[in-house]
Amino acid sequence: MPDTTTLAAFLAATVALVAIPGPNLLYIVACSVSGGRKAGVVSALGVETGTLVHVLLAVAGLSTVVSQAPVVLAVIKYAGAAYLVYLGVRAILAARSATEAHTVTPPPGLFRSFVDGMLVNLLNPKVILFFLAFLPQFTGPSPSRASMLLLGVIFFAVALVMDLAYAFLGGLLKPTASQWPNRIAATVYIGLAGYAVIA
Repeated sequence: MPDTTTLAAFLAATVALVAIPGPNLLYIVACSVSGGRKAGVVSALGVETGTLVHVLLAVAGLSTVVSQAPVVLAVIKYAGAAYLVYLGVRAILAARSATEAHTVTPPPGLFRSFVDGMLVNLLNPKVILFFLAFLPQFTGPSPSRASMLLLGVIFFAVALVMDLAYAFLGGLLKPTASQWPNRIAATVYIGLAGYAVIA
């Protein structure tokens, strides 16, 4: 198992990495702006459920298998980008329908926010590669599954706390009677799709 010094170094590195705004945080904030604080919180729970699945895959050794199959990584990559485009188009259509009906677009259901968040994370092959590159730096050349699981759970917990903080902050920008929050969310989703393809 990692010693106290290693755990402290891992915790510091995790906080520094999670604090940098990335696709997950942008997605969560977009959900908070368009659907309110509750939608943002639930989307954060979904995103980090995806993180926990990635951790378990890494501990089980399945991430290594996937990372060595370029075709599988490509399929995951483009499926994730396509799903983000779908979310963007859905937000645009919802805003347009509400504008034509002179109403406010209702936020997506909480279950939908959770599932969307989880899929956005799971369909990001960079997360698979990240855990394969990041965790071994703190576990040594022959890590045990228990030590990898411990570090993965620590990463999950830190990421969840920070994602929830961003969700609450995004929720302060409450949806207005206009459709701009949905249009902003749509722009973020489609922008993330483009980033996923070219990055």
